[in-house]
Amino acid sequence: MIDKRVADLAYAVADIADRSTIMVGGFGEAGSPVELIHALIDQGAAELTVISNNTGSGDFGLAALIGARRVAKVVCSYPRSAGSTVFSDLYRAGLIELELVPQGTLAERIRAGGAGIAAFYTPTGVATALAEGKEQRVFDGQPYLLERALTADVALIKARAADWHGNLVYNKTARNFSPLMAAAASTTIVEATAVDAPGTLDPETVVTPGIFVDRVVQVADFAYEPVLAAQ
Repeated sequence: MIDKRVADLAYAVADIADRSTIMVGGFGEAGSPVELIHALIDQGAAELTVISNNTGSGDFGLAALIGARRVAKVVCSYPRSAGSTVFSDLYRAGLIELELVPQGTLAERIRAGGAGIAAFYTPTGVATALAEGKEQRVFDGQPYLLERALTADVALIKARAADWHGNLVYNKTARNFSPLMAAAASTTIVEATAVDAPGTLDPETVVTPGIFVDRVVQVADFAYEPVLAAQ
């Protein structure tokens, strides 16, 4: 079996190229791979397309990557959430592109990408602005929209624990989009709070098998504290 541990965060993201498509796990702050994102900021890759549930909050993590002007386009469900202003300011100024996707559709587009399914039909978004330019068909009297699968060059995700082979366990709802993204990306990079020897993880608790993971770096401490919105 392959030992997928890497020495540090900088090495983990060193070969991410300009204009890459990056899937970023997380649901708000839950499961956000903040350390990998800040390593990517330091690395310098630019003109990125980011696929994520939201656009980050405060001025750390994904919001910091966007604020550093490294992201050309965001594909997400929630571009504006509590404590998020960075994306909104850039979007209003015409400096970043947005593809808005309903949350369930976003999850299914990513899942389809990982499963090798090119596209699927869904009733979500019919007769709304999100239907513009999309193929529509009727099944059993109900209209459906064609949605294309999403894949990425790289997925950045966070796990509670990993083993040397890349098997992953998540912390409750921090699991969110990460298992789907791990399967849909060409290269999956994981920051894990603990990295244990093979055989230490209960196989019944493993959510993402190591076949979908390429690099694992241990990050024991969360270095970037969230900036909370004023009460």
